Amino acid sequence: MFSFAPPTPESAPIWFVAADGWEAVKASIGVPAVAFAERCGFKPKPGRLQLVPGEGGALAGVLFGVDAPDAPGRDPFAPGKLATSLPEGVYHVANPPADVGLAALGFLLALYRYDRFKAEPTQKPRLVAPAGVDADRIERIAAAVAFGRDLVNAPANVLGPDALEHAAVKLAGHFDAAVRMVRGEELLGANFPLIHAVGRAAAESPRIVDFVWGRDDAPKVTLIGKGVTFDSGGLDIKPASGMELMKKDMGGAATALTLARLVMETGLDVRLRVITPIVENAISGPAMRPGDVIVSRKGLTVEIGNTDAEGRLILADALALADEDAPELLIDFATLTGAARVALGPDLPPFYTDDDALAAAIAEHAVRARDPLWRMPLWRAYGAMIDGTVSDVSNSGTGAGMAGSITAALFLKRFVEKAKSWVHFDVYAWNPKARAHGPAGGEIQAARALFDLLTERYPKR
Repeated sequence: MFSFAPPTPESAPIWFVAADGWEAVKASIGVPAVAFAERCGFKPKPGRLQLVPGEGGALAGVLFGVDAPDAPGRDPFAPGKLATSLPEGVYHVANPPADVGLAALGFLLALYRYDRFKAEPTQKPRLVAPAGVDADRIERIAAAVAFGRDLVNAPANVLGPDALEHAAVKLAGHFDAAVRMVRGEELLGANFPLIHAVGRAAAESPRIVDFVWGRDDAPKVTLIGKGVTFDSGGLDIKPASGMELMKKDMGGAATALTLARLVMETGLDVRLRVITPIVENAISGPAMRPGDVIVSRKGLTVEIGNTDAEGRLILADALALADEDAPELLIDFATLTGAARVALGPDLPPFYTDDDALAAAIAEHAVRARDPLWRMPLWRAYGAMIDGTVSDVSNSGTGAGMAGSITAALFLKRFVEKAKSWVHFDVYAWNPKARAHGPAGGEIQAARALFDLLTERYPKR
């Protein structure tokens, strides 16, 4: 589905029309087509679509309005709208727009629909790969993002801890990665007390999936994704409105697995490790309580100030495990705080790191890949907000809701010591409304930018 169509003489041309290029396009499409388009009121404005008929009712081509290449706020994914607007058939690009690679990627990404429960899948148009683009890479990215979106969109009764574990293990097995799993009460014996505490109240047991791929002496890159398959809030229960989207609370895990798939599929020269702590934050007799104190894997004592701040708890044990291996690059992804959305909205995930060079590289690739990210500060003075009253650290702290994304990142930082570089992404993993390159619903953020960065740093041997 997320691949280009083979070239065919029957494909219909798409002409991209900016205001300053309309005259050149007119000369290409011929007088009858121009007359028809203008009679229909077509103007070369961004997003305007005009079908041009041919002989016998056939489709002779498509006109699509785009911004000028230097227009402020230009969306290079805008051509993705064609994937949901054109009739079924095969199309090719007649005059490549600016950033034709991103335009082509936008088209493939926009084909996505979560139609698992639909009686009849929607028929979709196909696009021939434009000349000069890396078609294999674009297809690989589109398919991986669709894989991640499917995980986020799946309802919690379909994707609980067992199913998310299965997805991670299946991905690892496809690339012959070595997998280790620890479940249920075994978590205590293996020293994952925080993961156990968060998930022990659920019908499906908590667990951790840990897989390794790549040559042993390659640079160590470790990915961690928060895998809370549903978050009720625990005993500090969320209101109904707060639970509405909590099937997506495993969006961090979906992001990590999406990036891992791209790394392994491409064959980047890394020793990749992917750690996925998986739980459901449910309510029953064994549920953790506000005020409980738990000794973490790292040995730090953690006071449960709020059972709804569970994501940082399972990440803490996972980060401590990853840190023991002293990786060159340690990356974690989590749908961690509402404070991040208050600060930056749904489309711009914040990231945190002490490595200025890494931060600059992430920002550069985010712009290049049009995968928006924004660095936020690890403001050390706020660390006092999460000091525990009877423990080393609290999972909620005393900030009265202020600086919530920063204090969450500072909490995680306490569990990282040996990694050469660490970066934390507080992703939303959701599109509140449809965009040119994707429908409303589950979204994979940060993975495309980081894939570009890792490809540059660790190219295939």
